[in-house]
Amino acid sequence: MAEHNVSQSRLYEWLTGDDDSRMCDDIPEEACDEQPRNFFKHLIASLGNKLADELSSARLVLPWLMGIIGAPVWMVGLLVPIREAGALLPQLFVAGFIRLRPQRKWAWVVGAALQALAAFALALLALMGSGSLGGMLVLFVLVLLALARGLSSIATKDVLGKTIAKRRRGTLMGWSGSVAGAATLVAGGVLMWFGDRPGNVALAILLSVAGLGWLLNAFCAARIKEIPGAVEGGENAWDSIKLGLSLMKSDPTFLHFNLSRSLLLSSALALPYLALLGQQQSGTELGGLGLLVVVSGIAAIVASPVWGKRADQSSRRVMRDAAIGTVLCCLLGASLGWLPGEWTQSVWPYAVIYALLVIVHHGVRLGRKTYLVDMASQDNRALYVALSNTLTGVLMLIVGGIIGAIAQWLGSALLLVILAVTAFCAMLSAQRLPEVE
Repeated sequence: MAEHNVSQSRLYEWLTGDDDSRMCDDIPEEACDEQPRNFFKHLIASLGNKLADELSSARLVLPWLMGIIGAPVWMVGLLVPIREAGALLPQLFVAGFIRLRPQRKWAWVVGAALQALAAFALALLALMGSGSLGGMLVLFVLVLLALARGLSSIATKDVLGKTIAKRRRGTLMGWSGSVAGAATLVAGGVLMWFGDRPGNVALAILLSVAGLGWLLNAFCAARIKEIPGAVEGGENAWDSIKLGLSLMKSDPTFLHFNLSRSLLLSSALALPYLALLGQQQSGTELGGLGLLVVVSGIAAIVASPVWGKRADQSSRRVMRDAAIGTVLCCLLGASLGWLPGEWTQSVWPYAVIYALLVIVHHGVRLGRKTYLVDMASQDNRALYVALSNTLTGVLMLIVGGIIGAIAQWLGSALLLVILAVTAFCAMLSAQRLPEVE
């Protein structure tokens, strides 16, 4: 057992690039001894969560499910808004509830277990669902899955702040991104292997594996050694809203961060439209999408550790540089749609730019996650995360609808130019943020 702990500490020190496994800024001394073991539990939990996310993707897998069971087309358009906003909007309302619990990992476990149950329910619907009723049931289960995802998200960040020290969190999230990238490769390979129209059984298998991924996530979360924390300051939903709004007024750094985060939504919003542009030019369907999933996995493996290391040095600069990368990728993607030549009729140039944008988007996510966790203290971290995510959820619903209308009116290429301008504004905003590391 002792030899195992020594080898685990050495691997931890190699992954973090430091020979001091007891660097314990901003966490209790009792949590310091458990930090190497908790690091790997967080890492494996992230693997299960990301694999499950990819195999139940609202952008890829669930639309096929709707098509196979014969659900109306208009329901397909509700999948992504429900999945994303449904996970973000309720977080402000559960922050106070989580704050009342001395150990927040159990909220994480409950959220992961509920997501697993939702995935198994979707697998059953793949086998038994049909028509409008089946589509409505899919949307209902997706609402439950999204709400559970929001619960897990806020609890995960709070537990991360209690168990992993400053200047280690970005590195952990970087390696988590690499592990998740490997899981994405597997998911993309499976999608390409199933061909253009996977059947009911194939989708049921994919969604069942997603459920197993969330069960792995719950199991690892339950095994994390979390020191009980303070429970003062727990609020009900209305008190959380009032306190959150007062924080926006009293903390200019938090307000400025949320402005930058809102502008950085351009990287997430650009990804599906870049993929759509590639599909329109190449005429491919699932084969092209499978390729995009594979290149995004490779990009995550390469990019996430680099962004993670840089985020521990300056998450503000990571956000700024990722915004610059978003500008360049959006402009490159838009220009491909206007260039002549047969080579633009292939999915490959779009896949390359898509991979570059995935690399940039990982920088956006790692930068803003690390900045938010490091900016907040143990007393207000859960509320800060919840408020920021709730605001982002509202904006996703509003901006997502506006972006969809613009894309319908102007086309994907011009939309990418507009998102490039937004990303440029994000770069200017992030440049003016104060350092928090």
